[in-house]
Amino acid sequence: MPLGDSITWGVGSSAGSGYRGPLWNKLAADGHPLDFVGTVRGGSMSDPDNEGHSGYRIDQIAALADASLTRYRPNVVTLEIGTNDLNESYQVSTATDRLRSLVDRITAAAPDATVLVASLVVSTSGSEEQYRPAYNRAIPQIVSEAQAAGKHVAHVDMSGLTTADTLHPNDAGYQKMADAFHRGIQAADGAGWPRNPAPAPARLSSGIAGKCLDVNGAGTADGTAVQIWGCGDTANQL
Repeated sequence: MPLGDSITWGVGSSAGSGYRGPLWNKLAADGHPLDFVGTVRGGSMSDPDNEGHSGYRIDQIAALADASLTRYRPNVVTLEIGTNDLNESYQVSTATDRLRSLVDRITAAAPDATVLVASLVVSTSGSEEQYRPAYNRAIPQIVSEAQAAGKHVAHVDMSGLTTADTLHPNDAGYQKMADAFHRGIQAADGAGWPRNPAPAPARLSSGIAGKCLDVNGAGTADGTAVQIWGCGDTANQL
């Protein structure tokens, strides 16, 4: 699951696939069976599914992460987030706290996943650049804490990009991002982290009546009653 903001979506790349296109090609060349997952589709690549949302901050990604992770159960998450928090000067002093909370949220919703947390790429935005170095310095500590708790979380260094490659990365910049994420996945694979994907939840439906088992309000407490309802695509039927 490619997870993040407009950089994950691929704004600025000629094919609209961002780093996802070249990363897919590299992983395929390694011999991995692949299925990129997410609620949105973008770019001209053969597998355009992703969870990249233009303009989103960390808190906005956190708000949608549970439902998406529970639905797709990815075994690898590539995370690049925080650019909009810094560029908008949005509660910058607690941005790394929000990132830590998001990493915890991802590993709780998909406990068998390998999470690769990328540093923010260099930017031509002065408002972002004044905060970016301190934000990036905090990421290895967040990763270290997660690893100490037994979670498969790793840091991916994006310092190879230069201002010639950004604000939104161009094709050369996205290629560098793909290279960095590829190295991160290879290292995780060498450590035996990625596991076979967990079965994704699915609806239990009646082919006769067109109804589905449903939980009112998506409640998860033991003993929560189920009901029969018109089929939809929300978490309370997955």
